[in-house]
Amino acid sequence: MPQVQTVTGPVDTAELGQVLMHEHVFVLTPDVQQNYPEEWGSEDERVADAVATLTALAATGVRTIVDPTVIGLGRYIPRIQRVAEQVDLNIVVATGCYTYEDVPFFFHHRGPALNAALGAEVPDPMVDMFVRDVEQGIAGTGVRAAFLKCAIDAPGLTSGVERVMRAVARAHGRTGVPITVHTHPGTQQGLMVKKVFAQEGVDPRRVVLGHSGDTTDADHLCELADAGFVLGMDRFGINLETTFEARADTVVEMCRRGYAESMVLSQDASCYIDWVDPGVMAMLTQWRYTHIHEEVLPYLREHGVTDEQIETMLVANPRRYFENTGTY
Repeated sequence: MPQVQTVTGPVDTAELGQVLMHEHVFVLTPDVQQNYPEEWGSEDERVADAVATLTALAATGVRTIVDPTVIGLGRYIPRIQRVAEQVDLNIVVATGCYTYEDVPFFFHHRGPALNAALGAEVPDPMVDMFVRDVEQGIAGTGVRAAFLKCAIDAPGLTSGVERVMRAVARAHGRTGVPITVHTHPGTQQGLMVKKVFAQEGVDPRRVVLGHSGDTTDADHLCELADAGFVLGMDRFGINLETTFEARADTVVEMCRRGYAESMVLSQDASCYIDWVDPGVMAMLTQWRYTHIHEEVLPYLREHGVTDEQIETMLVANPRRYFENTGTY
């Protein structure tokens, strides 16, 4: 039976159940939190709050969350272990690097950055780092990453973004674990992902294009799905620049066109995120872990999406994503 790595160890993919494919437990800015910890407050209270939030999610029938928190998002696995030990829920974690423009300063004078000075091609240390997280575990915790994460946003394929994307692609080729890419569909950056990954030999069927639901351009989404990509309709509840209905209606339309097998659902929610002012968070009343089950799924059903299609998006597609893991 195929298995997938979780924070508490491997589980059979058949046991993943309903999966939310893009959620975070904590999204933090570690330098700020370490030096100005007032807002974070008590570590024990934050962990307890996360346990309560995820326990409420589990009560909706969700069995697994996929957490793409990597370098640049404040990943700290020991804290996630504390949460995972107290909830009846699988938590699947990632490795990779999150940037819209430049690589972190740590990498500026390492790897390919030295090519010109040395007159030779220098391997990117990111690749070995990501592979180690997958094959050996993260930072001595024994928790193994089950997928890779990178990002491209409105700035497009900057040199830093391209470097991370190619490092992720090469780590994918060595380990076989799938990839999730933060994308910006408003500027059709999924097409750039398609170009770079094709050059690196990545099978698009092993890639989720995250945040595809940020656009209502169904024709563009169909083009990406036809290329083989999985579309992450994964920001339900974030309705500052769009609406609940726009997000949901796009899923309805894609299902009507026969693309349920090309979509996964999620909210990109967090138990705690320090990127957003509390006043803004108060405006996002639907941005919570239970939004999909309490409001999105009823809306989809009312507008013609079948239970079979919902099962495909929440169960079958995530399972297939984590089972398609052979090396190249």
